[in-house]
Amino acid sequence: MTPRLPYAFARLAPLAATAALAACAMPAQSPFELVAAPAVPPVAGQADSVTVGERGLVSAADPRAADAGAQMLRLGGSATDAAIATMLALTVVEPQSSGIGGGGFLVSGDAAGNVETIDGREVAPAAANPKWFYVGDKPLPIGEAIPGGRSVGVPGSLRLVALAHERHGLIAWRTLFQPAIRLAREGFVVTPRLYMMLSRFPGTGALDPAGKALYYGEDGKPKPVGTLVRNPALADFLETVSARGASAFYAGDNATTIAAKVGTAPRNPAPMTTADIASYQAVARAPVCGQYRVWRICGMGPPSSGATTVYAVLKQLERFDLKALGPDNPVAWHLLAESERLAYADRDRYLADPGFVSVPVQGLTDPTYLAQRSALISASATMPSVAAGTPPQPTARLAPAPPQEEHGTSHFVVIDTKGNAISYTSTIESAFGSGLVVNGYFLNNELTDFNIVPDKDGLATANRVEAGKRPRSSMAPTLIYGPDGKLVMAVGAAGGATIPVQVIKTIIGVLDWGLPVGRAIALPVLFAPGGETVFVEKGSSLEQMVPALVALGHVKVMPIEMPLKTNAIVRVGDRWMGAADPRSEGAAVAQ
Repeated sequence: MTPRLPYAFARLAPLAATAALAACAMPAQSPFELVAAPAVPPVAGQADSVTVGERGLVSAADPRAADAGAQMLRLGGSATDAAIATMLALTVVEPQSSGIGGGGFLVSGDAAGNVETIDGREVAPAAANPKWFYVGDKPLPIGEAIPGGRSVGVPGSLRLVALAHERHGLIAWRTLFQPAIRLAREGFVVTPRLYMMLSRFPGTGALDPAGKALYYGEDGKPKPVGTLVRNPALADFLETVSARGASAFYAGDNATTIAAKVGTAPRNPAPMTTADIASYQAVARAPVCGQYRVWRICGMGPPSSGATTVYAVLKQLERFDLKALGPDNPVAWHLLAESERLAYADRDRYLADPGFVSVPVQGLTDPTYLAQRSALISASATMPSVAAGTPPQPTARLAPAPPQEEHGTSHFVVIDTKGNAISYTSTIESAFGSGLVVNGYFLNNELTDFNIVPDKDGLATANRVEAGKRPRSSMAPTLIYGPDGKLVMAVGAAGGATIPVQVIKTIIGVLDWGLPVGRAIALPVLFAPGGETVFVEKGSSLEQMVPALVALGHVKVMPIEMPLKTNAIVRVGDRWMGAADPRSEGAAVAQ
């Protein structure tokens, strides 16, 4: 009989007038061995509390993972060390969302404001082609494309963290793995969120016999909340990687098993070779930074669309007095919707892997261009339609393509005692990724982040499938610096195409509306990814604003449930305040 643990102990302590005001106050589609392991599982809603740290701090989607990172800080580790330990622990306790079977983006900054980024995005195998997800002359529906082998990209997580550790790690590589190894070997408790995802997504959670044996009972139902799960295969493999380095993932038995799993998957088998896996490299890229009011906003550039989208939305809103409007005014949310519509139109046309497409990053973040885009926004009316603009940087003619929905991503932020910061988003894309399990971890389904249909109206889409290409991402790990050059905020989110808007409303909440970080994260989400439909978070205060938004000209405002998980750390005086999304099981843990 599988052991059950009591769950209750798990909680961790710790319209015209306003439109005119907004306009003149300043110049002028549904998406969707050295350390002990932490023993306390999370509960939904515990993120309502905020953690204060005078030294280091970690905020993550699961307190057991956040504590793994905090342990590294207590051992004298850097923010990079803590972030790596957090990611590894999330591989164990949040198998539905992220980990070593996927990829991610890491943005790091030091106390002097120097920012670096690392691209650990997954890569399409050499056999991939623009009609990778076609059967005959018909594209697979997204729900049929996700499970099995064809959706798997070569994972990048361990190459990413190996490069980061080489640059900024302070403590031994092997030490970083110990909390995750202990969690996997000694066991971790099934949380309400994991149980919910196992219930909702058995098509991937139970696709592989190894995954089914780990997380489902003999009756085929998910193991109940409070069940202690042990993952010895993952513990053993993490021991191997801790001793041999990331190469243990990309060569040898693990690589052979990945290629075999993908090629013989029960659904959508596809060719992937050990050469595909061995050739993977993480890439250090220049950050994308820009000025918003008095703050410097820095994030991850292509193949992520996060930084360009976050910055565009903010910059297009700069001429409006958001502070005067405040979070309870429908006009503020209307303005946000309009700016999102414009930014997502540009995102969907231009953003892709810069190794394959000339992405006009400088043009998309050019202040003059964004001022022109902003001029299309009215505080008292809605744009009848939106289209991508023409940024001042040459690029090929490309067709727009909408984002895909996803449910499997995690974000975490870290500050260390020296003021170094990490904002890191890790993903396997959908819930339980492809459903394929190797050595106790799930393989991603990241290739469904490409556009399944490779062209439109005779034009290629920027984000079409191609061999060796990295799919476009919505991930938006972000660092913000004040006018004195000091770090003000580290923030990021999970939730597919909604990631940029979660980050944006949190930034506006803190910087423009002066909200504490916990309240800014808890603000409702409005998502307007182009077209006429505006999605608002179901059950939130935005539902009461629907009539006002309609009166402002929004044709269709639709309340929906969204997969939302934001994590952030903010400087308040000489201390840090960290919080996690109250919609999640996350927490911030101090050093």
